[in-house]
Amino acid sequence: MDLPVMPPVKPMLAKSVASIPPDLHYEAKWDGFRAIVFRDGPEVELGSRTGKPLTRYFPELVAALKERVPERCVLDGEIVIALNGRLDFDALTERIHPADSRVRTLAERTPASFVAFDLLALDDASLLDVPLTDRRALLVRALSGTTAPVHLAPATTDIEVARRWFEQYEGAGLDGVIAKPPAGRYRQDERAMFKIKHERTADVVVAGYRFHKSGPVVGSLLLGLYDDRGTLQHVGVSAAFPMKRRAELVEELAPLRMADAAGHPWAAWSEESAHETARLPGAPSRWSGKKDLSWVPLRPERVAEVAYDHMENGARFRHTARFRRWRPDRTAESCTYAQLEEPVGYDLAEILGPQS
Repeated sequence: MDLPVMPPVKPMLAKSVASIPPDLHYEAKWDGFRAIVFRDGPEVELGSRTGKPLTRYFPELVAALKERVPERCVLDGEIVIALNGRLDFDALTERIHPADSRVRTLAERTPASFVAFDLLALDDASLLDVPLTDRRALLVRALSGTTAPVHLAPATTDIEVARRWFEQYEGAGLDGVIAKPPAGRYRQDERAMFKIKHERTADVVVAGYRFHKSGPVVGSLLLGLYDDRGTLQHVGVSAAFPMKRRAELVEELAPLRMADAAGHPWAAWSEESAHETARLPGAPSRWSGKKDLSWVPLRPERVAEVAYDHMENGARFRHTARFRRWRPDRTAESCTYAQLEEPVGYDLAEILGPQS
């Protein structure tokens, strides 16, 4: 492979802001795997945000890119999987599997798509120092006529359209809106863009915690919600605390600490089969490897208010929740899924066109 921009490339990043800034270039924020596509004739490589290759996990995309993008180019975009008209991040994570046979089976069963939103090189020219407006024009021209599973990301300079996208696209599983300076150059690994994400709050049961890697202080709180059968489901964690606060939490939660998990709603967490019928902490995962997933059980009585952006498949927080405050006025039993705001459904095909 011999391109004017060579792997590894660290993608340009975004910093969070509370509202959509005016007078910028706007795109949807995709909820998938960020990927840099390098194509030099018959050679295609998919680079991850960390620079590690994703190529072997998406053989169907490699084949599609060879047919649908310029022979020599470098594209920035997102690998996504759409199921039932919306993005499905869980299906995407299943693709990171050590067995090639499993990867190929999933490639047929739940094929991925690539959404391109930037062009870093074309033919013999590097575009890293070219303004975004010009890069976008070249990208539109380069992908004119492309078909699924390769897509050109919609973009606009109209803030009212961006606001409408922010409200509507969440129903298709998207993550918010990205705003970029129109004259901006491509700055690797720098937060040179802005991201605007949904933020909501929920009252959750704090039913346990894990120790921090640095010692006997709280690393993360384990959060739960009751489903309509009255079962406490593990929905995520809250983990961003100053070190002083981590130590204070150990003392604060000591009266709720149980000697062991016997009698706890998540007592069966260490049994692999139990995870098939309930959401429990410590679920076996390719991501956790040999990581210690043990946790300290607490009597499920303390309620906290946390902020979150959105739910994954309506079952768990997609990202780490942000602790806001304790809610001594709430009972644990009142912390149910029913309190969560559900976005209005929106068919992904309305954004990208038909997925097949």
